[in-house]
Amino acid sequence: MAGSVDKLTAIWTVVMAVINGVNRGASDHKYSTGDLVPLFANKVGPFNNPTETYQYFDLPFCAPDKVKEKRQDLGEMLNGDKMVEALYKLEFRVNKDSQLLCRKKLTKEDSERFREPIKNSYYFQMYYDDLPIWGFIGNFQKENKARPNGTTYLLYTHIGFHIFYNNDRVIEINVRTDPRFSVDITEDREIEADFMYSVKWVETKVPFEWRMDKYEKSLVLPHHIKAHSFSITTSCVTVLLLTGILASIYIYVLKNDFVKYSHDVESTDDQSETGWKYIHGDVFRYPRHRSLFCAVLGSGTQLFALVIFVFMLALVGAFYPYSRGTLHTALLVIYALTSGIAGYTSASFYTQLGGSNWVRNQLLTGCLFCGPLFLTFCFLNTVAMAYKASVALPLDTIIILLLIWTIIAFPLFVLGCIVGKNSKTEFEAPCRTTKCPRKIPPLPFYRGTISQMAMAGFLPFGVIYFELPYIFVSVWGHKIYTLYSILFIIFIILIIVTALVIIAFTYLQLAVEDHEWWWRSMLCGGSTGVYIFGYSLYYYFTRSDLTGLMQTSFFFGYNACICYGFFLMLGTVGFRASLLFVRHIYHSIKCD
Repeated sequence: MAGSVDKLTAIWTVVMAVINGVNRGASDHKYSTGDLVPLFANKVGPFNNPTETYQYFDLPFCAPDKVKEKRQDLGEMLNGDKMVEALYKLEFRVNKDSQLLCRKKLTKEDSERFREPIKNSYYFQMYYDDLPIWGFIGNFQKENKARPNGTTYLLYTHIGFHIFYNNDRVIEINVRTDPRFSVDITEDREIEADFMYSVKWVETKVPFEWRMDKYEKSLVLPHHIKAHSFSITTSCVTVLLLTGILASIYIYVLKNDFVKYSHDVESTDDQSETGWKYIHGDVFRYPRHRSLFCAVLGSGTQLFALVIFVFMLALVGAFYPYSRGTLHTALLVIYALTSGIAGYTSASFYTQLGGSNWVRNQLLTGCLFCGPLFLTFCFLNTVAMAYKASVALPLDTIIILLLIWTIIAFPLFVLGCIVGKNSKTEFEAPCRTTKCPRKIPPLPFYRGTISQMAMAGFLPFGVIYFELPYIFVSVWGHKIYTLYSILFIIFIILIIVTALVIIAFTYLQLAVEDHEWWWRSMLCGGSTGVYIFGYSLYYYFTRSDLTGLMQTSFFFGYNACICYGFFLMLGTVGFRASLLFVRHIYHSIKCD
């Protein structure tokens, strides 16, 4: 009984984490004049390395005697947020001029701890009434003629808060660090510094519901909208072009093939037989490594469902700007809830293919994507712990993640496997498979698997190429991505283009009597993921300023997992499209 209560409690915690993350933006905080609106200091980190963040009081700022942490949900923990109450007193609609925060004696060690962050352009992040604010902690001036003795390090000691309000609600907040108020910490000596702040309140007519709009403006500027429109136009033209090519293949080539093969039904000269019809006895021969094949199919189907559900949440406004960790929570919970889809799809198709090693099939399906992701997380979390970064998950958070997998994901996965295994569906093949496989004729190198993967992934990658810079700069930079409707349209176009391209390549493969199309269609469909990883290399070395072991590890580690997920998902799309096409064309002819 106690175990059941604990399980229900854990599930309820996860559900409430999602609800809290989604509804946070709808908060109708109302204040009266003089009410204290708490300011939470979140983290600091180098501007060029957004993933490398540390707790605010890891640096010797003015800290309270007892640091009070803000209660955070699971998504905020996954996002690396570590919010604590700061000493700043920002009462609602109370102006302050040069208020003393604290008088602090900076020791030699304190100055040394500040110099390196200032050199690396550290910024701080705070939250005021759920509104994010940023500022730099200092500035450095390199050696020049005016400073022949070396680099000068200046620590900012004054923060000006500029807050806008509408009636009884906070609408906007900006901060300004004035270089005129700073202390020189270049030398290793004790310095007495007065840390000050000022507060100015300004009335505005902007309604509370629009207060997040300013954070979206960076991606809805005219030239950005033009770029997104060009991306969609290019993608649509690609779809129309491919549709026209495939329509031509179907109308002229396949129609002629149907007419030709209908006249050649009575032919018995097997040595003169050529074309895709004459491998009808091999085209539905089950692929090698059936267990692995079904595991890829199950994992890819689950990831496809995951992406669709995430887009549904995005389109209804769940991921408003700076919704701390909501996306991370949604990905985690939806992945756990869709694990049954992976189990059912894999086991059901494995049943259709006559598989018998169920244990291996379930292990492969359960570990195919989760395994590499878990190993990558363990390595990156170890690196973050070595750096003492805020993104390093503590033990209690890791236990929660394990509980989610144990209580939700694993039972649903096993249930899906059982239902799929007990399903009585049979594989629908319009042609009987011969006992002895037909020998595949020698083919040129450009019809090999690697060559066709390179060609098949190019067009789908071209569909998303113009959108990738905006996605990368939002994931690995300080911009935010809010145009989810445009991204959803491009995703749908990507799926359509992938399906059309793989159908065309499957027909070309069958036309030269190469009947091993099962794995080929899956590998060619997933090759777009390889192109995306290649783009991440290009982005890292040419368009980003990311530095350091931790940032590099996070960039390539998680990008590799994302591209691997795309490989599985688009590979599944490619195979499903090819299967429908192959069944259709072999249903249309008369086979012995």
